[in-house]
Amino acid sequence: MKPIIRSLCLLAFSMAVCIPAHLFGQEKTGFHVLADFPIHSTGGWDYITVDGSTKRVYASHGMQVNILDAATGDSVGYIPNTQGVHGIAIAHDFNKGYTSNGRANNITVFDLTTNAILKQVDAGSNPDAICYDDFAKKIYAFNGRSQNATVIDAATDAVVATIPLGGKPETGVSDGKGKVFVNIEDTGEEVEIDANTYKVLNRWKLTGGEEPSGLAMDRATDRLFIGCGGNQKMIVLDATNGNIVATFPIGRCDGTAFDPGLKLAYSSNGEGTITVVRELSADKFELVENITTEPGARTIGVDVVTHKIYLPTAQMKPAAAATTDNPRPRPQQIPGTFHVVVVGK
Repeated sequence: MKPIIRSLCLLAFSMAVCIPAHLFGQEKTGFHVLADFPIHSTGGWDYITVDGSTKRVYASHGMQVNILDAATGDSVGYIPNTQGVHGIAIAHDFNKGYTSNGRANNITVFDLTTNAILKQVDAGSNPDAICYDDFAKKIYAFNGRSQNATVIDAATDAVVATIPLGGKPETGVSDGKGKVFVNIEDTGEEVEIDANTYKVLNRWKLTGGEEPSGLAMDRATDRLFIGCGGNQKMIVLDATNGNIVATFPIGRCDGTAFDPGLKLAYSSNGEGTITVVRELSADKFELVENITTEPGARTIGVDVVTHKIYLPTAQMKPAAAATTDNPRPRPQQIPGTFHVVVVGK
């Protein structure tokens, strides 16, 4: 090789090493299914919450919440009598957890150390998603049928406000700075709530998104990741002004999550995939890949310490033929097949 050609090759190689990987194309996560954690009791499921600080996974399942060791999948307890449970919120400030019980129209309060039930608090009709606002130390239960939010003081477990939302709420998140955000599924909006006054500050139309369900947030950049299962889109929204920053194709999403350490947003899709979106900056995002999981794994929890992802699902029988009485029959769960899929490196 001639000296000048050798020099040019070395220069090109050194430049390639210095160029960030995303400029060549999306750098994959390397994530794949690592394990299945079986939970043999029967019942449907909804949200799953992962507490990285205590290494516990809380899976809503029928009339109870199953608590698993995040590393091994071993059972470490359960919260009983949570009729039609949807979600689980963790308030470490008070060593308490909260479950939203859709059929009972109430919230179960439990001790994070002993798992003992401390109290049940009345909510609105069909409390669904639930979250903890660590700014004002309040629990928000979003009531699907009564279309409002029940606000509970985590110090006293007393209801301090009921907020009309003007539509069917889905997932909510706190920015930790005085605002709470919630998806309104039937109106296709994002609602911003003042955590001090409990007033609705803004209603932002999610143009290009239908039936928003999943919601996650990067608090550092004030970006919301909204999974719209109705038309299979993820919308990235500026939480300071309601502007849409980016839109990506996903699947039949019911849950989204964000890992602040990896700067990755996830959409859990009922088809059996996780769509991954990488945040390069507050205004620049890229679609990375679709990770294969299992059909039905439509809700998601992320351990921000280990960066593992947890998704509940079960094996299902095909739906029965439609009838006049049941024009849209649903697939039936095969008993004993409920489990949590673990995804990571």
